[in-house]
Amino acid sequence: MGISGVPTEVWLGLAAGFAGWLDAVVGGGGLVQIPALLLGVPGATPAQVLATNKLSSVTGTISSSITYYRRVRPDLRTALPMAAVAFLGAIGGAFIGVHIPKSAFNPIVLVMLLLVGAYTLLKPDLGSVTALRHNGIRHTGRAMAVGFLIGIYDGALGPGTGSFLVFALVGLLGYAFLEATAKAKIVNLATNFGALAVFIPGGHVMWRLGLIMAAANLVGGYVGARTAVARGSGFVRVVFIVVVGAFVTKLGWSMLA
Repeated sequence: MGISGVPTEVWLGLAAGFAGWLDAVVGGGGLVQIPALLLGVPGATPAQVLATNKLSSVTGTISSSITYYRRVRPDLRTALPMAAVAFLGAIGGAFIGVHIPKSAFNPIVLVMLLLVGAYTLLKPDLGSVTALRHNGIRHTGRAMAVGFLIGIYDGALGPGTGSFLVFALVGLLGYAFLEATAKAKIVNLATNFGALAVFIPGGHVMWRLGLIMAAANLVGGYVGARTAVARGSGFVRVVFIVVVGAFVTKLGWSMLA
């Protein structure tokens, strides 16, 4: 039996569906799924929680990536090199994540979210249109550096990866929120596969729960991507600010408690 009499599989499935929607719109689905897994399966190891979260997330990311590609047509000349190095970074990060406790990352994530949220609020025109800050090799090189670093983080811990990718593409490279989200999905898909390349052979995935959550995340990812495309960059920006604020509040409260 799960929380408040609701079977664990049911409410973890609901959490995964919402996480898929959220992740497709603006990223950060892991900040819903990981706490849900910690509450639902208190005896699970950190590696099991991270691995099962990745299994669930990858289905929603596949769904939203396909939807975004069909409707937004993001430029793959930036997205694919960024995804390739992010995949490698996630493999390295997953080896770190097996050995490092999650709690060590909470202060870092909190500071990063505060900076991201403040910067977005102080620049109301940020992400309204695409205005690239660099071109050619320099642009691709910066995108790859960002992809590699965030890939390491995603493999090691993961929550907020999609939001950090969106912010990096908007704030550092000059994309509009909608196009940035479309590219972020492709990169996030690569980091998920990179982490699973370590977690699955290591036997860390809780398969039954993971597959139930994956099915729900798939539906949420499809609905979320269609919602974001229909509403545009302004809607994505508002959701981004709300989500970052919620994450800051949650992390801050848990650290104080």
